[in-house]
Amino acid sequence: MSSLRPPAPRRRVGSWVVILLVCCLAAFGLVGLFAFKLNRSFSSLLKGETGSAHSGGPRLEEVTVESDETENKIVVIPVEGIIMSEALDRGFSMVEMIEEQLKRAADDDHVKAVILKVDSPGGEVLASDDINHLLADFQEQNDIPVIASMGSLAASGGYYVSAPCQWIVANKLTLTGSIGVIMSTLNYRGLMDKVGVRPEVFKSGRFKDMLRGSKSESEITQEERDMIQALINDAYGEFKNVVAEGRKKANDKNKHEDDPGQALVKNWEQYADGRVLTGREAFKIGLVDELGNFDAAVESAKRLADIEKANLVKYHEVFDLASLFRLFGKSQTPAIKVDLGLETPRVKPGRMYYLMPTFVY
Repeated sequence: MSSLRPPAPRRRVGSWVVILLVCCLAAFGLVGLFAFKLNRSFSSLLKGETGSAHSGGPRLEEVTVESDETENKIVVIPVEGIIMSEALDRGFSMVEMIEEQLKRAADDDHVKAVILKVDSPGGEVLASDDINHLLADFQEQNDIPVIASMGSLAASGGYYVSAPCQWIVANKLTLTGSIGVIMSTLNYRGLMDKVGVRPEVFKSGRFKDMLRGSKSESEITQEERDMIQALINDAYGEFKNVVAEGRKKANDKNKHEDDPGQALVKNWEQYADGRVLTGREAFKIGLVDELGNFDAAVESAKRLADIEKANLVKYHEVFDLASLFRLFGKSQTPAIKVDLGLETPRVKPGRMYYLMPTFVY
């Protein structure tokens, strides 16, 4: 019998060629990206725009939105969506982004005014307060007016961050106001009783499990309710102080202007009960200085800065290799998402919010 030899393996030349081509393309891509970043860095240096960040913050690049053929600049800073302290998609929080933009504006001698473009239903108490202080300190330290331009929605925390601005512009149909604080939680003890689940809780003190969702109605004491309400009242009092102080400072700055703006009416606090106001109603009680659109805010910014012409600029975050590595390094918490055709805000139980109740479950 003749021995049968197995056929020689066929060399997959085509597969190796494809792999080689992919590797070459990837290498060329990395070289091209490096050359592009290097070229843009040199270009920025020649223009005097380093795009560098302060203290490891986001790297920003100036973009001209509207040119008026002048060296004067008006910086437009957006405040959009829920005001949160959590990091955004690129690794920095809204507070950090606004802080870096204000620092960049303060470092530029050509910046004559800032427009805070607000379209927000509010958000976290602490994040709103941080932005409020950033804007107040910026105006005090740099003598640069900040003008709030309210979009379709600037309520609760959206108004809280607008309050320190020297001038507030709203459309007559803008939804604003909603001055108040809200905290919510879910109590699911009834559901647990139906399925036969009983919680076992070990705690160090009798108030350690306040707001625990598995408590029965009899376990929730009036003392606990009073303590939570005291927290709400404290944050609510701070909200009213911010409004009163911000509007007073704005009136004092604007009193020598041809148009000094609107002062708060004496009974304004009766409207600070959480109700939502239109821009027209807010104007009548002194929460808003002017009724108009974004163009009106630009004209008011020029008037307050005492300039005739200005370029509108924005600061965009530079997306580079460092940003890419930061995104890869972010830890992701698994979550179950239900697509209902709309994006719901990440409101967490047990936290205080300056937020329109529509956005709280």
